[in-house]
Amino acid sequence: MQKETRINWVTTIFLILTPIVGIAGTIWLGISRGIPFPTWLLFLFMMFSTGIGITAGYHRLFSHRAYKASLPVRLFFLLFGGAAFQSSVLEWSSDHRIHHRYVDKEEDPYAITKGFWFAHILWLFKKREYTLQNIPDLREDKWIVWQHEYYLPIPIFMCFFFPGLIASFWGDFAGGVLVAGFLRLSINHHFTFFINSLCHFKGSQPFSDKHTAKDNWFLALFTYGEGYHNFHHEFQADYRNGIRFFDYDPSKWLIKTFALLGLAWDLKQIPDEQIFRKRVQMDEKRLRQKWEKASVPLPKDWESRLENRKRSLLERQAEWTAQKDSQDKNKTKEIESEFRSELKSWKRILSGDISSAFS
Repeated sequence: MQKETRINWVTTIFLILTPIVGIAGTIWLGISRGIPFPTWLLFLFMMFSTGIGITAGYHRLFSHRAYKASLPVRLFFLLFGGAAFQSSVLEWSSDHRIHHRYVDKEEDPYAITKGFWFAHILWLFKKREYTLQNIPDLREDKWIVWQHEYYLPIPIFMCFFFPGLIASFWGDFAGGVLVAGFLRLSINHHFTFFINSLCHFKGSQPFSDKHTAKDNWFLALFTYGEGYHNFHHEFQADYRNGIRFFDYDPSKWLIKTFALLGLAWDLKQIPDEQIFRKRVQMDEKRLRQKWEKASVPLPKDWESRLENRKRSLLERQAEWTAQKDSQDKNKTKEIESEFRSELKSWKRILSGDISSAFS
């Protein structure tokens, strides 16, 4: 467990100065001599690599063990995740596991219940002592321990000197450091901070309202797929955050690509039936709340009738899931048709008025 002590002046000053240096330096370069197009491409590469290093690496691989990865993949995440300057994997993962265990409670390191700006950035201004007792699995990985022991040299090189050296090939060392380094770092910082603040503040809760985590497709565009946060807090072991094929989740796509190349395996995925059940339970809960506040009279047996409709829907969905891989195509189509019919009726109940629900 961590103990809050005093202001961490090094982190505070760093988080205040980096956007100033990044913005001012980029403007100065743009006005004084212009910024070459390859430097902007390098900026985008560093944006994606360091952002995905946190989401697919620090978060889904190391903190949640949602999949396993080969050494080259792990080293990529250790190096480029380190370039995000968000602490070592050990400290980041320790904080994150505490967050999930105590979400919205006093022990939550970045609880939204303590205020939007506290969850976004102010919690980082506190100096804390880490015991790292909740990550014994990570402490057994020699490469993660190596990153922790050499944490400052790794981010300093990967964040600033690495892009500077790459940009030197077209004569723009300063652009590499200021644009692909400082400016990129500041933007990526706040993209990640959105997950702790906005993703617990604005959006929908299709799977649970027992915590503040929200699903927000728009925030997913800036957080490398992490915007589907209500799903994540309910099913944190899943390697995906956006479960539908069209959900913008580049972290999921990258992990799946690694798996296809043999570089990742044991991708954990929550069964569709379990996810569907959670969603239907939340539908029912909201429907009950809506009807209990309704001004029109309800049938005396409305609660049992609603429960029966929900049970029937879940039974049809379970039958269809069990039948999907069957060789009996006609039977599969029949069961799927029954499930689709039940689902259509359920959606009609959700979207219609009370009178139509019992017609």
